[in-house]
Amino acid sequence: MAAVRAVGSQPNPLHIYGGRTCNLLMADWWSDRSPLHEAASQGRLLLLRSLVAQGFHVDTLTMDGVSPLHEACLGGHYHCAKFLLESDAKADAASADGATPLFNSCRSGSDACVGLLLQHGASVHSTHQLASPMHEAAKKDHRECLELLLACGAQLDTELPEVGSPLYSACGAGAASCVEMLLLAGADVGVGCGRDSPLHAAVQRGDPGVVELLLDFGANAFYGNSEGRTPLDLSAPNSSVRSALQRKGPYSLSQLCRFCIRKRLGRSRLHRAPSLSLPPRMQDFLLYN
Repeated sequence: MAAVRAVGSQPNPLHIYGGRTCNLLMADWWSDRSPLHEAASQGRLLLLRSLVAQGFHVDTLTMDGVSPLHEACLGGHYHCAKFLLESDAKADAASADGATPLFNSCRSGSDACVGLLLQHGASVHSTHQLASPMHEAAKKDHRECLELLLACGAQLDTELPEVGSPLYSACGAGAASCVEMLLLAGADVGVGCGRDSPLHAAVQRGDPGVVELLLDFGANAFYGNSEGRTPLDLSAPNSSVRSALQRKGPYSLSQLCRFCIRKRLGRSRLHRAPSLSLPPRMQDFLLYN
């Protein structure tokens, strides 16, 4: 491993490895974690300040591309993350597996860190199919994080290979709160993972509450997956999920009208529904209030 010493008479513990700043003294460790990483992961702000003052670079990376900001966000340590960002840490640094500090914040459920990163220009869009902040927040049922991402332009129905849409991820994890939030925000109830719909995922999870919620938003209980199996086919005999599917009869005319109007409005204009010349009761029905 080649190292480049900083110009000056004093040795510098920070070196360049593979074109990135790293700590040479710890490069032989399996994790390659520096004291800066440890301080950030433990939320030790005073130690973090001291280490940076001693010359540790805020974007010191492990061999896997993990920065101290990654660690602070994974631990939900807002003040450490704030200090690192104010010290010019990269808000969008991606690790070897594509995880960004924003992804880590969504994993830990720290809406404070999510908001902080967004204020510092972090992108809500992931370039790595297995490290999407939206999907992670949905899967972990971190509703506040999801709301912040959507407010900053995150796409509701982005379908990733082998991961599916955020709604599909939430249904597969039984994240009822995020399922409801995504549906109210206008997520397409039919966009899942390939031929598997969110309803397929909810049925396999065995969550009757999520199944009923999806059906209320127009999910097709007779839609077959790649194997031609419907949600009913996947449900366990005598289960509450199968009962929920069997209880659901044909949609009423009012329900079909609601689906049609919501689709016509589009998710970007759903919030303007109250401005329509409709009685308050009809507006509430349209918005599932």
